[in-house]
Amino acid sequence: MKPAKKKKKTNWKHWLPFYLMGLPGFIYLFINNYMPLMGLQIAFKDFKYNLGIWKSPWVGLKNFEFLFATGDAAIMIRNTLLYNIVWIVLGIVVGVGAAILLNEVYNAKLKKFYQTVILMPYLMSMVVIAYLVFAYLSPTNGLVNGILEALGKSPIEFYAETKYWPFILTFVNQWKNIGFGMILYLSTIVGIDKSLYEAAQLDGASKWKQHRFITIPLIKPTIIMLFIMNVGQIFRSDFGLFYQVPMNQGALYNVTQTIDTYVYRALLQRNDIAMSSAASFIQSIVGFIFIVTANQIIKKYDEKSSLF
Repeated sequence: MKPAKKKKKTNWKHWLPFYLMGLPGFIYLFINNYMPLMGLQIAFKDFKYNLGIWKSPWVGLKNFEFLFATGDAAIMIRNTLLYNIVWIVLGIVVGVGAAILLNEVYNAKLKKFYQTVILMPYLMSMVVIAYLVFAYLSPTNGLVNGILEALGKSPIEFYAETKYWPFILTFVNQWKNIGFGMILYLSTIVGIDKSLYEAAQLDGASKWKQHRFITIPLIKPTIIMLFIMNVGQIFRSDFGLFYQVPMNQGALYNVTQTIDTYVYRALLQRNDIAMSSAASFIQSIVGFIFIVTANQIIKKYDEKSSLF
């Protein structure tokens, strides 16, 4: 019989400095990511300020009913899901396209100018963006209606008609986020070995074929990573975009009301934190399910590109 192997003793003195260096990060992670988990119980309680979280009575799933009992449930869920699906796809296409175009600009000064122009909407606050949209679409003194009147045409009541807003919100969303997505894709593109493009040029490949067979396949892991992360937010919405840009106009609720805006309006009327917590809890659970599902589907076809 072979003698049993002796277990190697862990040299704690060697690893102790590394653990100490990582300790602040672990403390920050615990305080900001794990301690708040105790607050999830608010979603299942009739929260009373004078009783606090622990002593407030349990009500089970009662706080979740208000999201689905209302007649607006189908509308807000439809808007939240459909807008996010369209924006995820457009975000990938527009972000990758902008990154490839920007990478083709060889003049450093011109490249810096384009980076500034594309990133500017992302750096601007939603309040400023909302003001600019209103300045363009205002029925009285907006730029668009001013041009229409100068051409002898009737002004458009943008804030009274719903048919324009899916396109307006989509444009503002892409304008706001294109800079962030473009920079992420561009950082991957600039790391691609230039000799691959040189070899493709020698073989007579056009720019389109170079990007189709070299650029896009090599940035596929970045595309998949951002796709999975965005899928996790598919049951959430940009509150500032859906609330501030349409100026909270009731006539537009059919195309602008999402789960987040509905919960906010309900809170203004009821001041019920437990209901808000229940809505956030559902959004987190659905987001988690979507992330795991998307990752498993990707893992089935391309295991190396999956996140876990």
